[in-house]
Amino acid sequence: MTTDFPVLHYVGVPRIDLNKWTFEVSGEVAHHLILSHAELMALPSVILVSDFHCVTGWSRFDNRWEGISFNEITVRCNPLESARFVTISCDDNYTTSLPLDQLLDDDVLLAYAHDGRPLAPEHGGPLRLVVPKRYAYKSAKWVRALKFTTEQEIGFWEQRGYSNSADPWKEERFGRP
Repeated sequence: MTTDFPVLHYVGVPRIDLNKWTFEVSGEVAHHLILSHAELMALPSVILVSDFHCVTGWSRFDNRWEGISFNEITVRCNPLESARFVTISCDDNYTTSLPLDQLLDDDVLLAYAHDGRPLAPEHGGPLRLVVPKRYAYKSAKWVRALKFTTEQEIGFWEQRGYSNSADPWKEERFGRP
């Protein structure tokens, strides 16, 4: 357990111009979305408190996240029955993916604030996926797009041997259970 919030990422922090930034939702959905930063920030927000687990062995408890519930996005894009997975794409060419049913948990959100402050760029601002029941590499930083798919697309770390299920309670760090 740590009270700090360590910064870990594969590449440097991208420079993001919020005036040009967009968030896109595509794939197996009834309504393709492209939202500006201002449009995204105008969506209803939620505040959730959850723990955060890093595959390297540390955890940070009781993080206060503010953002848009993943469920809010699904209401707006209306996933088709064929949608079973979601690929998350980020500014640094990072990707990860999760089964749609896991993303529909009430504690999953697209966060833009942490502990009462705007989410710092080194922690994934302006937008980070937060999936508390998975290791942090599933909580992608600098999120730009969600693609709903019929088949799972294996993400950056999963292609390099990390667990695709990433369950911290089962210590699923490596392999693809």
